[in-house]
This record gives sequence, C-alpha cells and structure tokens, in this order.
Amino acid sequence: MRRLIGLGVAVVAVVSGLVVHLTAPDGAASDIAGDALYVVAIWGGLVLLVPRWPSWATAGVVLVWSVAVELLQLTGLPLRWAAEFSPIVLVLGTSFDPRDLVVYAVTAIVLGGADAVARRTLSRRRAGSAAA
Repeated sequence: MRRLIGLGVAVVAVVSGLVVHLTAPDGAASDIAGDALYVVAIWGGLVLLVPRWPSWATAGVVLVWSVAVELLQLTGLPLRWAAEFSPIVLVLGTSFDPRDLVVYAVTAIVLGGADAVARRTLSRRRAGSAAA
C-alpha cells in the first residue's frame, strides 16, 4: 500500500510541477512551488523504492539529494548539459539559488512530519481494530 502512495504522490507532484513550469509566470511563487514539488516528487519516488524506511530517513535522504543537486548547479554542469538536452533542467535545474535550500529543508521537514504522523495514526488504528 505504501508503494502505491509513493507512486501516486510522485505522479501528482511531477504533473503539478510540469503545470507550474509550463503555465505559471516566472517569479518567486512559481520557483518556490516548483522547488517544493521537486522535493515531494523525490519523496514519492523514494517511498516507492524503499517503503519501509522510517519517515525521518526518507526525509533526510530527500533533503540530501535536493541539496546535492542544488550544489551541483554551482559547477555549471547542469547548464551545459541542458544546452544538449533541455529536459534535464527539470531534474537538475540550471543556477544556484540559496532560497531553494530553505524551500527544500522546509518541505522535507513537513513531509517527514506528516508522514510520521500518518504512519503512527494508521498503526494505532490497525492495533485498535486488531484488539477489537
């Protein structure tokens, strides 16, 4: 079940991110939305791959991945690669923005917390129905 949730979250986040990318005017709001959706998509993909990881571990790996991709932009490599294959911009971006790091951290923390609460609630419900 958790894998299906991860898949669903990833698909919705990717589609939403594409909608933002293709239709929203460039600006702070669309940039922040895109960054948050990027983290959500990575989270969904990771849950799909490793559904049994603890919420904090999933959130941590998602944050490390996102920060690493942002720091990779400092090298100029994603910009060069985008000149050859433009869709890579959607995965690696092009230019470093320190605000993105804040968005990644906040989104990962919120996702990790929401995931932990949801898992705990579901576990209690299962325990309660098993006892009945």
